Amino acid sequence: MRFFSRREAARLAAGGFFAAAASRLPALASTAAEVTEVAPGLFVRVGVHEVATAANRNAICNIGFAIGRESVAVIDPGGSLADGQALREAIRARTPLPIRYVIVTHIHPDHILGSPAFAGDRPEFIGHAALPQFVAERGEFYRKGMHDLLGGEGGAAAKLDRTVSTTATIDLGGRPLEIQAHGRGHSGADLTVMDPATGTLWAADLLFVTRIPSLDGSLTGWLKELAELKKIKAARAVPGHGPASVPWPDAAADEERYLQTLAADVRAVLKRGGDIEEAAKVAAQSERGRWLLFDDYNAHNAAQAVHELEWEDAQ
Repeated sequence: MRFFSRREAARLAAGGFFAAAASRLPALASTAAEVTEVAPGLFVRVGVHEVATAANRNAICNIGFAIGRESVAVIDPGGSLADGQALREAIRARTPLPIRYVIVTHIHPDHILGSPAFAGDRPEFIGHAALPQFVAERGEFYRKGMHDLLGGEGGAAAKLDRTVSTTATIDLGGRPLEIQAHGRGHSGADLTVMDPATGTLWAADLLFVTRIPSLDGSLTGWLKELAELKKIKAARAVPGHGPASVPWPDAAADEERYLQTLAADVRAVLKRGGDIEEAAKVAAQSERGRWLLFDDYNAHNAAQAVHELEWEDAQ
């Protein structure tokens, strides 16, 4: 098993390693994405529980949109140009209103590379204040990886028009959406979106359900942010990976248990003088069988946790 350096791990994390495809498929004409209306005017396209491949076109996370009286906001444009185009067609099948906002919840390619599909709408692209730095560091790597995987145009990260360092509100016409920036957690630049009109928290990748969480930020930070998110009164949440919507905050229990178990197991390995290879083999193994894609991500999560937690005693 190969373990990545901190820099490599950060570049390859969470949005899914670009899986080697046996055949490179050309980009196909997109068709409208199948979406679920989880609350009035709030639609979710559920991603497949797979790593990125040519066949799935990196449509592996939950993305969607909200419709107000005057305009539309996209919440994550998808994982490739084709993925973004399919989401845009789903919007157009439901409303002619202008797409005025595209909210990018974080840097990972399954959430950001569909941005060019919306360029012609001239929306305001919104992201975390730290996101431009991550785009500068990883954007071209992600773009090239998806281009190579699809054998053609794979999409690109958007240039942001507005950044959020604490909170911000946008109005779709009688429908405000409250955007919150978070500290390092799942990634280094996470946003969540609250839709007060329907009591829906779009938790993005701060919440994984069914599919194993993937760590690219801070394990302790993620647990802290999750504890704060659980205080939000919401009827439902939209996870970044999992069903279209889940009850809130009950649906956070499995993720919280996994992250706590990972932290405890890695600390135990470090306390007895173990190394990153041992941590990858033993950490959170009690969670095996409870998560899809466990073998694809757990060793990586353990390696990331070692990089973070090995310095705890020195701080």
